[in-house]
Amino acid sequence: MGVPIVLAHGLRSSSSMWRPQVEFLEAQGRTVVAPDLPAHGSRRGEEFSVGRAVDTVLEAIDSVGGRALLVGLSMGGLVSIAAAGAAPGRIAGLVAASCTAQPDQSLAQVYRIPSVLMERLPDKGAAVNERFHRLTLRDGAADAVVDGGLAVESATAVIDELATIDALSALSAYPGPVWLINGARDHFRIHEKAFFDACAEGRLVNVPRAGHMVSLDQPVNFSRIVSDAADVVGVREARAGLEPGAQVPGVVDSPPSDVEDEVAAGVDSVATVDPEGP
Repeated sequence: MGVPIVLAHGLRSSSSMWRPQVEFLEAQGRTVVAPDLPAHGSRRGEEFSVGRAVDTVLEAIDSVGGRALLVGLSMGGLVSIAAAGAAPGRIAGLVAASCTAQPDQSLAQVYRIPSVLMERLPDKGAAVNERFHRLTLRDGAADAVVDGGLAVESATAVIDELATIDALSALSAYPGPVWLINGARDHFRIHEKAFFDACAEGRLVNVPRAGHMVSLDQPVNFSRIVSDAADVVGVREARAGLEPGAQVPGVVDSPPSDVEDEVAAGVDSVATVDPEGP
């Protein structure tokens, strides 16, 4: 049903973190693929690089026809932004969550310090990380994270690699629709206005009472946002005469239709999603 969806996971986690979204979206009849990125999940032990991660995302898109809605969180969000800038014709729409902080060496240093300290522990911080997720996530969300394994050993190298991404330039190079999703309590919101301004067509959605793991703090609401984004993109693809998931040489870039307005109003605006809402 509709445009395929590819999900890119966050740092230390794996494709299993998307379990609530995969179940929700597949129940709607949608095609969903969630690959493990290098050095994570089934690929632990591999070397991580931004190039390899982008290749993984694009290979997943190719596996569903060559064009998809791309959804990424945190590390996966930055990788997805890089992929959209590098191959805009294969990205029908982009949902970038919990990643609106321009990665650079100064910011990387802040996050490198705890990772280096964790590496000094006998288990490299695996127990601490699992305990953290079980304390902060509820209703089976922690299991979704830890079941795929926690690649704590990869954190420092990945942080260094992510610092090489010019996220704002990549967003500026992508002319398609972008949804920037942040938990209202997320510390990665520090540059969200700059990210929003870089989008040719952006929507900024802040989810109250959610933190960095917004897809797991508010799994149903996050899944609905992704579902709505897929519907918007699907309308565009249909209006352009494209088969869902069909690869095209360029980017479909058309003004919103009345149907799109009904599905997801607020182009070039800031929205708030109430997790207590219907």
